[in-house]
Amino acid sequence: MTTPTQGAASQRHKAAPAVLVLEDGRMFRGRAYGASGVTFGEAVFSTGMTGYQETLTDPSYHRQVVVMTAPHVGNTGVNDEDPESKRIWVAGYVVRDPARVPSNWRSRRSLDEELRAQGVVGISGIDTRALTRHLRERGAMRVGIFSGNALPDEGTMLAEVRQAPEMKGADLSAEVATQEAYVVPAIGEKKFTVAAVDLGIKGMTPHRMAERGIEVHVLPATATAEDIYAVNPDGVFFSNGPGDPATADHPVAVMRAVLERGTPLFGICFGNQILGRALGFGTYKLKYGHRGINQPVQDRTTGKVEVTAHNHGFAVDAPLDGTTDTPFGRVQVSHVCLNDNVVEGLQLLDRPAFSVQYHPEAAAGPHDAAYLFDRFTSLMNTAPMEGQRA
Repeated sequence: MTTPTQGAASQRHKAAPAVLVLEDGRMFRGRAYGASGVTFGEAVFSTGMTGYQETLTDPSYHRQVVVMTAPHVGNTGVNDEDPESKRIWVAGYVVRDPARVPSNWRSRRSLDEELRAQGVVGISGIDTRALTRHLRERGAMRVGIFSGNALPDEGTMLAEVRQAPEMKGADLSAEVATQEAYVVPAIGEKKFTVAAVDLGIKGMTPHRMAERGIEVHVLPATATAEDIYAVNPDGVFFSNGPGDPATADHPVAVMRAVLERGTPLFGICFGNQILGRALGFGTYKLKYGHRGINQPVQDRTTGKVEVTAHNHGFAVDAPLDGTTDTPFGRVQVSHVCLNDNVVEGLQLLDRPAFSVQYHPEAAAGPHDAAYLFDRFTSLMNTAPMEGQRA
C-alpha cells in the first residue's frame, strides 16, 4: 500500500524536466512544479518564510516570476480563506523543496494542485539561494520557465526570453483592477465613506477599513474624479498595483484633482508612487526591489521602527531630509527603509494626505503598521466638511 507521503514523493519524482532561463544567459535545471508549459516574466525574489498564498494572489505580482528564498514551501497547503484576490497573479513560481504533503487544519488542497489548476508554470529542485544571489548582484531581469519532456534547445529558449516585454515601461493596473465598481460595507456602525481606486487592490485592504466603520466603494483603475465624488466620499484611497508608475498618467491626474479639493487621501505601494508623481517627484526602478514580510522601516514621525510587508520594484525619488514645496503645499518623507534608505512614505504638511510604500493591511503579516488605517480615520475625523474644503 502506498502512503500519501510516498505517493506525493513519487509524483514529484515523475515530474517533467524544467529549465529556468535568465535573460543574461544563466540557466537552472530542475523539475516541473505546478502546470507544465512555458511562461515569461520578471524574475524577483520574496524573502517571506510564510504567506505564500497571499503572495501568489497579490495582483501586484502580475507578470512576475517569484523566487521563494525560503527553501521549503507548501507546508500548509492552500485554503479558501486567505487569497487576496480571485486568482493567482504570478507569472511563474520557483521553489527549492516543495512540501511532499500539506499539513494544516484549513488546507483544502496542495499548493502544487492549485498551481496546476490555475495553469501557473513553476519549477522546483533548483538552488534558489544561488538564483537569489545572482538577482541581487545583477538585478531583476526577464526570465522564462520551460517544462516538459521535449524542451527547446538552449539558444531558442534564451532568444524567447529576450523577446519578452520588460517591466520598465509596463502599464498594467487596468489589467488587474476590477471592471465594475463594488461596495465593501462597514463592519458595525458606519462612520465614513471611502472611494478606493483599484490599481491592483488586495482583498484585505478594504476589510481593514471596514473594521474601522468605513464603507468602501472600490472603483476601477479608469475611474475619474467625477466617479470618485459621485459616492460623496469622506476620504479617497489609492491602492497597490503592478507595473511602472511612470506610465500611470491617468491615476496621477485623478489624484491631483483629489488634492486640489483637499479630501483626506491615503495611498499604499503603487498609490505612494502615484502621490509622489502627483507632487512632482520622479520615480525609478530599484535594482532588485523589496519583497517579503520582514522589511525594516522607520516611521520618522514617531521614530519607531516597524517590520513591514513589501512588494515593490519601483520607488519615489524624493529628498530624504527637510521639506519640499509642491503645488499642494509642503511635503516630507515620513518613512524610510533601514536596509537601503529607500523612500517608504510621504506626508503633506498643509493638506490631509499621506502614503506608504509598503502593505499595512497585514496579510500575511506582520501587524506593526496597522496604525496607518487609524491615521487615515483620524484625518477624516478632523477634515472640514465638503463645503469648507479648499
